[in-house]
Amino acid sequence: MNIQVSQLPGIGQKISMRTAEENMLVVVVHHSGKRELYFFHDADDDEADFAMDLTPDETRELGAQLLGATYQPVNPEQLRMFKKQIVIDYITLSSKSRLANKAIGEAEIRKHSGATIIGIIQGDEMVAVPDINHVIQPGDVLMTIGKKEQVAALEALCKGED
Repeated sequence: MNIQVSQLPGIGQKISMRTAEENMLVVVVHHSGKRELYFFHDADDDEADFAMDLTPDETRELGAQLLGATYQPVNPEQLRMFKKQIVIDYITLSSKSRLANKAIGEAEIRKHSGATIIGIIQGDEMVAVPDINHVIQPGDVLMTIGKKEQVAALEALCKGED
């Protein structure tokens, strides 16, 4: 990112930021504290594509958000490790399964497989985070999460291969 700062006599300061994609963001900071933001899709254009005014408080909040005050993206290396260890999959429950027509708690799914059901599609209905009393039925599609071997064990149970 290329940043240029210039003084605007009688007004304040102009900060221009040119991105790698040749966009530009210009911030004009007035002596009064008012901030003006200008967005240019093409950094060489004379007229901004979008402009807005921000109060000093709004500017501080925007800065805090850009710095990650409320959200920090996941480190890519941690995400890769997570993806290698955790699997999310959809499994259809067969009528041959001993889990069919049982409540999740009664079926002891976590005890027998280690996987967790995080959602169920029953026909046109979607059940997010079902409780242990939810009865699963043949044809239900179970959204599951767990380690690869845990999800594979649940899939075998759902197919009736246990």
